[in-house]
Amino acid sequence: MSTSDVTSRGRRVVEVRSIDYVPPSERRGKVWHQGPFWFTGNFVLATMVTGFIGPSLGLAVGWSVLAVSLGASFGTLFMCFHANQGPTMGLPQMIQSRAQWGVRGAIVPFIAVVFVYIGFNVFDVILAAEGFDTILSAPDAVWYVILIAVAVIIAVVGFDLMMLVQRWLSYLLIAVFAVITIQAVATLDLGSQIPQGGSFSASSFLVVFAAAAGYQISYAVYVSDYSRYLPEDSSTAGVIWWTYLGAAGSAIWLMSLGAVLGSALPSQDAVATVRHVGNSLFSGFGTFAVIVSAIALVTIMSVNAYGAMLTSASAVDAFRPVNPTVRLRVIGIVAISVVVFVVALAIPANYLGSFNNFVILMLYFLVPWTAVNLVDFYFVRHGHYAITEIFNPDGIYHRWAWRGLVAYFAGLVCMIPFVSLTFFQGPVTKALNGADISFAIGLAVAGGLYYLFSRNLDLSAEAEAVRSSRAALVEPTT
Repeated sequence: MSTSDVTSRGRRVVEVRSIDYVPPSERRGKVWHQGPFWFTGNFVLATMVTGFIGPSLGLAVGWSVLAVSLGASFGTLFMCFHANQGPTMGLPQMIQSRAQWGVRGAIVPFIAVVFVYIGFNVFDVILAAEGFDTILSAPDAVWYVILIAVAVIIAVVGFDLMMLVQRWLSYLLIAVFAVITIQAVATLDLGSQIPQGGSFSASSFLVVFAAAAGYQISYAVYVSDYSRYLPEDSSTAGVIWWTYLGAAGSAIWLMSLGAVLGSALPSQDAVATVRHVGNSLFSGFGTFAVIVSAIALVTIMSVNAYGAMLTSASAVDAFRPVNPTVRLRVIGIVAISVVVFVVALAIPANYLGSFNNFVILMLYFLVPWTAVNLVDFYFVRHGHYAITEIFNPDGIYHRWAWRGLVAYFAGLVCMIPFVSLTFFQGPVTKALNGADISFAIGLAVAGGLYYLFSRNLDLSAEAEAVRSSRAALVEPTT
């Protein structure tokens, strides 16, 4: 089925768009919907785990909460500014990178992004299975098949269903975790699991700040996938701040709750701690909270599968043009989900820590990407792009664009002395007692170099291409 007849036959139940441009006639939705969508998208147990870091380093609970709050607030800034690209360009997030790296050069960040999507879904399905196993014990493979299948169905139906599910689930999550939070603060002996109740350490504070900031920055690859259907004249401030409020609000809440639970309970297992606190209020409530959390994990799995499909299709299209049909979307989503299932089965529980290193390593590749992409959009081209040329290998954005590629790799190289993994620590990180500030270096170097390289970019020559593109994208009035 072609996407060309969608406007004449009304909105379909199953989304027909993928990597192609969303025309004005299909734009819909309200700006405030970005808030609950990103609140639920970030309100998952994996987010809570970041809050456990401070207590594990001996940081007092108050300092831990402050560190995650400041880190999440800072990291979300980069994420939310991508949101404005959606209604402006009407394109998914990653394909926009062609303007900075070239139509084929953009495959460089694409590869890292697909691995991150798969990595997150592996962790999510394992955590979700653990949650559902609290009410009905079944082999991991059975839970994986069921949960992945549900995520696939949501992702295949597409944008409208994901927005609806995330919005309504946010209300349930707020209600359930408000009770969990109040119960935890009111009943737990905060700091009892930290020697001498914890203290302040500048290096530990920086470790926690960087972890929270980096976690939020990693969401940048998703954002305009879910704002691209908004009308082009949507309020810029509204899109940015609703995204910020949703994503930062849920991160600060869950990470802070993780810090509270980590300071008071011996276990740093997110499922176990939530169940313990909830059941201390009355039997069964903790289990209910875990199930609600597991449902949220399944919905974010659909978001990850959807994003991985868009990025993979964009990569293939750079070398062999693809027809963005429903069939393509289904095949891409199912293929990604099969990979997730196989990897989840292949990784024993005691190897999850090593796999986490792999995901973190992939995230390092995203930091210079977000810097280059945002600098180009806000400071170089100021949101003016020839959309039709983004799909043209012989067009103004070329196959390989040296400015983006050089800035990107320079940012990566400069990050190496600052990275922190279990199998490698950069010399600067060692001097900072393990604090990983590589994200700040990557942002500054990649973004700064790209801006300098772009000062001789002939934007006046691009202006005509931009005008021609807009004329070509104007829909007939009949």
